[in-house]
Amino acid sequence: MRAKVHAASVFDRDGIKIADGGVRWGTVPAPLSHLWLDAGYNGKGKGRDWAEKALGISVEVVRPPRRWVWVPADQEPPPRPAFTVLPRRWVLERTFSWLEQNRRMSKDYERLPESSEAFVYIAMTRLMVRRLARS
Repeated sequence: MRAKVHAASVFDRDGIKIADGGVRWGTVPAPLSHLWLDAGYNGKGKGRDWAEKALGISVEVVRPPRRWVWVPADQEPPPRPAFTVLPRRWVLERTFSWLEQNRRMSKDYERLPESSEAFVYIAMTRLMVRRLARS
């Protein structure tokens, strides 16, 4: 697995182009065939289109269900669910939770993105070693 950290000033749709240089999508033992993105990558000519053309893999944008419904004035609107689980979104949220269990990763203390990237590798290595030690 590979990780790429970039500055917060970089938009998501531009960050995927930066990550392409460091990840080398087709060189992993089992080449990636599908990529899930959030709505920040959607739009014509943005991250989704670029990923499909440049990386040659299928891309799916995970987006929340529509919340606005038209209701005539004489009817009551349907109740809105308090929480909706988005498909595949929990994988990212779960990974962030694992990272934030490490004290150094709970806040962004680092000056350089490379330092944050190194701590991501350290935190995930620690997690994997602990899981291997349990089994």
